[in-house]
Amino acid sequence: MEAFLISTGIVALAEIGDKTQLLAFILAAKFRKPLPIVLGIFVATVANHGFAGALGAWITSLAGPETMRWVLGVSFIAMAIWTLIPDKFDEDDAKLARSGVFGTTLIAFFLAEMGDKTQVATVALAAQYQALFTVVAGTTLGMMIANVPAVLLGDRIAHKMPVRLVHAVAAAIFAILGVATLLGAGEKLGF
Repeated sequence: MEAFLISTGIVALAEIGDKTQLLAFILAAKFRKPLPIVLGIFVATVANHGFAGALGAWITSLAGPETMRWVLGVSFIAMAIWTLIPDKFDEDDAKLARSGVFGTTLIAFFLAEMGDKTQVATVALAAQYQALFTVVAGTTLGMMIANVPAVLLGDRIAHKMPVRLVHAVAAAIFAILGVATLLGAGEKLGF
């Protein structure tokens, strides 16, 4: 349950103000069809985070527990720093309108999420907890918690979110996970 809750919380917080959340705002404003946009986000996230989680699980089979402890600890601290850096949205991410609303959202979200901090977090969380399904379910729920309101409420909430505060909280959680991992908190998990 811990892996699910932490994965959900971290991704939901890290996603606030992220380029994929900005993409959700743009797609909602452009198409004004929330259901296919939400479904596109969901399918793209499951596919993208499923791949990332599988990668994280595979990485744990390559290195010993001591090496993984250091890699994960440093990775979480790096994620804390990365979370504090504002995202820049590339308008090309939203220019795929020939595939219909669902297809455009699916392709745009999948591509925008490649190498994004939430995808990298999914790799690290899957490696940390060795619970592929639980982590992917949590990170997917976190993405939906952050992006569904963006699609449904659009500009009404975009300017009311304390993005810096939310990013600071997410960064603090990543930093705590990193330090705890480096200090051996994951030893019961084999790290």
